[in-house]
Amino acid sequence: MALPIRAASFKPYNLAVTTRSLPSGVPIAPGISLYAKGYGDHGHGHGHGGASRSDAAPSWASGMRLGGSKFESKTVMNAPASRGVHTSSKAPLPSPSPYAVPDWSHYKTENTSTNRAISYFMVGTMGVLGASAAKSTITDFLATMAASADVLALAKVEVSMSSIPLAKNVIIKWRGKPVFIRHRTEDEIKEARSVDIKTLRDPQTDEDRVKRPEWLVMLGVCTHLGCVPIGESGDYGGWFCPCHGSHYDISGRARKGPAPLNLEIPPYDFDDPDDKIVVG
Repeated sequence: MALPIRAASFKPYNLAVTTRSLPSGVPIAPGISLYAKGYGDHGHGHGHGGASRSDAAPSWASGMRLGGSKFESKTVMNAPASRGVHTSSKAPLPSPSPYAVPDWSHYKTENTSTNRAISYFMVGTMGVLGASAAKSTITDFLATMAASADVLALAKVEVSMSSIPLAKNVIIKWRGKPVFIRHRTEDEIKEARSVDIKTLRDPQTDEDRVKRPEWLVMLGVCTHLGCVPIGESGDYGGWFCPCHGSHYDISGRARKGPAPLNLEIPPYDFDDPDDKIVVG
C-alpha cells in the first residue's frame, strides 16, 4: 500500500542515546517531529496512527509537546516502574567469578578416625588384590617356559642292558637331549682310572662318574657350544666333537680342545629285576 505523499517526504531518523532526563524522570529525546504519521493510516481515520490530519499530533503522542528544539513527553508508560529507561539505572550485580573456590566445609566429616580407618582398609585391600594379580601373572608367565607335555612324557626312559653289547655305545633321547650309554670293558675301566686327575682341566675321578664300573651313562652334549660328539673316536679313544675339536676320554672327561668341562652325568638308576637302566 502506497504511503501518503506528505508522509513519504519524511526521511528515517535515528534517535540519539538518552543523555539526560527531566526532574520527573521522563527521558528527553531532541529532534522528534510531533506530526509524523503512522504507516497504517491512509486518510480514513482507522489506521494505527489515529487521525490523518497533518496539523495534529498522532494519538500515541498525547501528553507530548515540542519545547524549543527538544521533545518533552509526559506520557505515562505502561511499565511497572514510574521511570522509563535511563542511563542512570542501576546495572545488575556481577555474577560470581568462575575462578572462585567453592565452600566445601559442609562436606567435612566430624570424625576423622572413621575416615582414616576406611582409608587404611581400602589401601590394604587394593594392595592385596594387586599382589594377587601380580602373582597370577608371574605364575602364568613362568608356566609358558616349563616343559611341554610331550617332553614330560619322556621324563624317564628305560633301556635294556642286554641290548647293549660289550664295548659298544647306545644313544637314546631323553627330554630332547641325546644320552650316551657305554658298556665298557675291563681294559677301558683300568685306563679311565689310571689317569692322574691333576692333569685334567675339570678334575673328576672315574669312580665319581659311574655307579657301576662297566656302565657309563652321560649326556651327549659338548660342554663347549652344545654340539653332539662322535663316539669311539678322538685322541683318547672316547668321544670327539668335530665342530671345534674337543676330545673326551673313555670316562667322558675333557682332555683336549676348547671344552671346559666334562660331559654331564644325568640322573639314572638300575632296575636289576627287569635288567634295565632307567634314565631320569
